[in-house]
Amino acid sequence: MGIPIQDKLPEASRLALGCMGFGGSWTKEPITAEQVKQAHEALEAALEAGINFLDHADIYTAGKAEAIFGQVLKERPELKRHLIIQSKCGIKLADGAGLPARYDFSKEHILASVKGSLERLGLERLDVLLLHRPDILVEPDEVAEALEALKAEGLVRFFGVSNMSAAQIGLLQASCRDPFIVNQLELSLSRLDWVEGGVTLNTKESARLSFPEGTIEYCRLHGIQLQSWGPLSKGVFSGPESDEQPEHIRRAIRLVGELAEEKGVSTEAIVLAWIMRHPAGIQPVIGTTRPGRIRSCGEAVKVEFSRDEWYRLFAAARPQSGS
Repeated sequence: MGIPIQDKLPEASRLALGCMGFGGSWTKEPITAEQVKQAHEALEAALEAGINFLDHADIYTAGKAEAIFGQVLKERPELKRHLIIQSKCGIKLADGAGLPARYDFSKEHILASVKGSLERLGLERLDVLLLHRPDILVEPDEVAEALEALKAEGLVRFFGVSNMSAAQIGLLQASCRDPFIVNQLELSLSRLDWVEGGVTLNTKESARLSFPEGTIEYCRLHGIQLQSWGPLSKGVFSGPESDEQPEHIRRAIRLVGELAEEKGVSTEAIVLAWIMRHPAGIQPVIGTTRPGRIRSCGEAVKVEFSRDEWYRLFAAARPQSGS
């Protein structure tokens, strides 16, 4: 089975650069020249590492992440033809009117969010739009109307979802004409229940898992690209050991270091390559803003994991006992 995102977007890189960390605070403070410079340097490092896929959301740093990259693209318009840009909508942040953080898949909100993203990014079209988190009050037919309008206006090429189960995707897909091509989920060495769900099926251990059963398999069956947010686990497994860490974390850190030395790559590359070895062809979305770390992550595409190596690292990272 091929990698779904490359089936639809053959120029897409195996890694994506997550842009949530750009723009400083999540306030309405104006963007600064230093923040734009940081984005320039990060994007240059990503392109050097072969990463051309940018992952945004309308809410990231209150819209400033998109605005900063819009400024970068304004200063370097030639980059537009080399980049694939994905954004998300559907989350409303808490505001001064006393409203809590909430979710909104109404047609009005989806259309307004996409047009806002395009304006901030300085683009005429998004390559991919994801529905960010499930809206419990969703009306699937209304979502379908919004997506069809965006497609008809040429504002979005492809659609996907984020943080959704197989059942939630199926409910929306029954109304939506265009197939969803992405599901972005938290998948990593520190969030292992996406693997544990298959390993512990029909055992007492399965009762403690929260990952929605069948979601990985559903995405593979329907050609939906799995993307991993938080794939580096905030650097836990690619950094040094600490006495404060649990034994399974220290065990996995040691093995990551051994494998990195054996294969002549960075520890970040090992952590990412472990995820990428999964036959679903998972696309990690790395959230770092540091050019050196972006380049280190880029080495992941050169790593080949054997079946035994993959299971060794999985076992090492499991809290139970490493078995």
